[in-house]
Amino acid sequence: MAIRYELLHTCKQSGARYGLLHTPHGTFETPIFMPVGTQATVKTLTPEEIKEVSDGLILGNTYHLWLQPGDDIIKAHGGIRGFMKWDGALLTDSGGFQVFSLNSIRKIKEEGVYFRHHKNGDMLFLSPEKAIEIQENLGADIIMSFDECPPHDATYDYMKDSIERTLRWAKRGKDAHKTDQALFGIIQGGLDDELRLYSAKKTIELDFPGYSIGGLSVGESKEEMYRILDLLKPVMPTDKPRYLMGVGSPDDLVEGVIRGVDMFDCVLPTRNARHGTAFTTEGKIQIRNKRFEMDFSPLDPGLITPISKYSKSYVRHLFKAEEILGMRIMTYQNLAFLKHLMSEIRQAIKEDRLLDFKEEFFKKYGYSK
Repeated sequence: MAIRYELLHTCKQSGARYGLLHTPHGTFETPIFMPVGTQATVKTLTPEEIKEVSDGLILGNTYHLWLQPGDDIIKAHGGIRGFMKWDGALLTDSGGFQVFSLNSIRKIKEEGVYFRHHKNGDMLFLSPEKAIEIQENLGADIIMSFDECPPHDATYDYMKDSIERTLRWAKRGKDAHKTDQALFGIIQGGLDDELRLYSAKKTIELDFPGYSIGGLSVGESKEEMYRILDLLKPVMPTDKPRYLMGVGSPDDLVEGVIRGVDMFDCVLPTRNARHGTAFTTEGKIQIRNKRFEMDFSPLDPGLITPISKYSKSYVRHLFKAEEILGMRIMTYQNLAFLKHLMSEIRQAIKEDRLLDFKEEFFKKYGYSK
């Protein structure tokens, strides 16, 4: 198998999982947060820096790389790994989320989705088979089935039809899959318990090497997301990895792990960084605030990294002066913090104290329980 999940310990206090994800390009402790490299780059960072602030498993975006520069060009480089000079492991999404976010310029058919290029208006077509072909050219270790990501508040009838189509597309994608890359199935169903369980049951029956939970963190409340994760936790296979797509705020990482999730990704930490918001061991800060004008302490006194030499005052100056270095420093900080957080979470699981860790962490961060 291209990948293998090894469950090593279940937290007696919370039911959270600690394990190992074995891939062709490394073995990774889980739960794990995966930085997003949308365009074959984690914005503002070099591959060497990405290695420092990640556990070695990152994402690429099928939709964007297909359109620019083209999966054929990336294949000629030996895949994303050769293209961006990354020697770690890779996961690619299917492009489905991006296509279905183009609500006003796409049409869903049984054969696939017709849509217009979000920049130049060209008519394009993406099918389950095409999504697999592109991802095979991109060369990631883990790839995703092509699915529809309907709005969380879609009607029952629409959601049911969407799930059935996604299941048919999952089967078509699996049949078209030719490489030894690990193809994950994606569970949809919105906020309806019956449909979520139906989608999970039928997707698991297709026997993928891992399962993604899609259609969450798309506008629903945190309580609704946690309820769906609670619902899915007991029905997910224990011997395969569970990936919650598009979730990456610190509180959601802790809550997701408690509900049995092994893998996470999100653009939030890097996007927040570029807008001046830092995650730190002392809480979240907005570096543009005037109170940091004469603050000579590092961004995060509780986390020693290569950027600790820079003061909050200096980083604030960089943002006020619109210097790119400020975004680089902040991006490094946010990803380094999440790497540190996931390490602490894993240790708490191994010591059967994750709920105690949550209480301490939420109190420090000002999150409500």
